[in-house]
Amino acid sequence: MSVKCYEIEYGNFGKCQCLENDRIKLIATTDVGPRIVFFGAVNGDNMLFEDVDRNFYEMNNGYGVWYAYGGHRIWCAPEEMPETYLPDNSKVEALFDNGTLTLRPARTKFDKQFELVITMDDSNTVTVDNRITNCSDKPSRFAVWSVTGLAAGGTEIIPLCRDDNGFLPNRTMALWSYSDIKDARFTLTDKYALLRQEAKATKPFKTGFNVTGKQILYVNRNNILRVCFEGYKPVEYPDFCCNFETYTNNLFLECEILGELRTYKSGETASLKETWEFTTTEWSPEKVIDEFVSKI
Repeated sequence: MSVKCYEIEYGNFGKCQCLENDRIKLIATTDVGPRIVFFGAVNGDNMLFEDVDRNFYEMNNGYGVWYAYGGHRIWCAPEEMPETYLPDNSKVEALFDNGTLTLRPARTKFDKQFELVITMDDSNTVTVDNRITNCSDKPSRFAVWSVTGLAAGGTEIIPLCRDDNGFLPNRTMALWSYSDIKDARFTLTDKYALLRQEAKATKPFKTGFNVTGKQILYVNRNNILRVCFEGYKPVEYPDFCCNFETYTNNLFLECEILGELRTYKSGETASLKETWEFTTTEWSPEKVIDEFVSKI
């Protein structure tokens, strides 16, 4: 196996672990987080957003300052203070073995153990397993929440549910108070939704769906990121039962996947797995989108 893992200093993120083969590269922070702050071709563009200026942070009274840092992070739903924005600005334990990098920060003050388990082989894909373990001596109700900040300038394609449920509904859509349904960046059809990231945007936009198609696509210039995840199940999800949410502002776009919302016993681990596939194309973004939606 040609997968390598080594420590580097990356940007202003401090010490990081770099995981790469001959095709793709992934960089994850170990001085803070963890965050996956780079994913793309070995000598190519980064598909992920990097908050090098630390524009996105939350003051968490009594706990300190939480920084987004950019890239991919693991969160715990539902979103609430203070637990969601608990600062993760300390060192992360890293273990590499046979193509798998495990990143384990300290146990949180709310008795949860977060863990990112990233596996790379010789292909152009990685698997990211987002894990949260209930370390308290009591049951805890939560869902795993995977949040991936993507680099500016791209378009996200979200396949919508096409199930024929007869007299019953087949599509869920959630909107946030700041979301304008007429936002020019957002396109809604019967088969799919599009969300574009635009630097000129003056306000954020967020929406959520029940995505049964098990994948979304993010097209940025000649780069394509395909994110595959488990399909929608007949269980409870957060935010009006959405298993997928997306957010954008003037700097980035977020792809957010949510696991089942339920009560986990003491010592029980919740896991949410996703696969990232990176490819390049000579097609225009418009042609990539047309080709993808024609197969939905």
